[in-house]
Amino acid sequence: GDSTSPQTQSNCSGSTSGLPVATMVKLTLCFLPFFAGLATAAQVQVQDTALHHVIGHVKKSTADGFVSSLVFKHRLRVCNAYPFEEAMDIYRGVAPHDDLPKGYGPRNAHPLIKLTVDGPMDYKTCRDFLTPMKAGDKFKFTVGSYNAGTFAISDLPNNDALLLLVIYRHDRLSTAVSFESHVFANLLNAQVAIIDTYKGDMKAKPQIRDTPTKGLSTRSELLKFNSVVAVNPGIYQVSLVGKKGRNSTLVANSTLVALNRQSYVIIRTGVEPEHGPEYPQALVVYPESDPRALQSVASHREVLFAMLVMMVAAMWA
Repeated sequence: GDSTSPQTQSNCSGSTSGLPVATMVKLTLCFLPFFAGLATAAQVQVQDTALHHVIGHVKKSTADGFVSSLVFKHRLRVCNAYPFEEAMDIYRGVAPHDDLPKGYGPRNAHPLIKLTVDGPMDYKTCRDFLTPMKAGDKFKFTVGSYNAGTFAISDLPNNDALLLLVIYRHDRLSTAVSFESHVFANLLNAQVAIIDTYKGDMKAKPQIRDTPTKGLSTRSELLKFNSVVAVNPGIYQVSLVGKKGRNSTLVANSTLVALNRQSYVIIRTGVEPEHGPEYPQALVVYPESDPRALQSVASHREVLFAMLVMMVAAMWA
């Protein structure tokens, strides 16, 4: 295929059956439920179909009754793991009856609304979008002036949720795209999806370990690609570990700051193409949470514990 521009496949189906739950690692707290088969990918043109408004939590009844229907808040997280020198834009298909952003006349039919209004997404970046979503919605991806492909949502859960969508290179020979998707559940613990989008001969495994602390032993565990795990709040080092002969080599390294109720993604990127420029293996960790939030939580717990001690002491006084 042409190595200078992304191709559009007529029947490209991404790995979108949902991510299996990884075997429990010692650093995790619990197994994670996940929603399998909630999205499908297809290289099709966006059509002007009826896409309805889904945002907020409760939709008021139009009648005079007191019954209200629940409307769930679905967020979209997109990660650009497609190795290309040009950045990527994302568009959502809309219908005339949809709620449109400011600047779009509701009486005019707009087949596409641009989501990347703050600028296109570079390779190895992720971004969150608060956009209405429902089953049947389509998202179009473009690289420069080329149509990279379209992702169609087949279903969404009946609860607030975050949809993760990763676009990456389909193979080493062509420049066509594939998609990987997962819907994060609402859990107390931090969730981490580990996804492999690398295309090439190099072998590497993801590893997570505690940040070294003086006087404490450091734990480390191998992770499985295309799985989801839960981790305790904390600061971790995430690495890609390869093999060179009998020795292990560090291919890439990054930091994960895990906070409760947050959803994270770790992506192995890169490609060794048959033609065109090579993009080496790399790690993408998103989002980058502020480590000071961990200290804030710890301080809050200390205050609550001190108040509890005082209350108990007062009861026995």
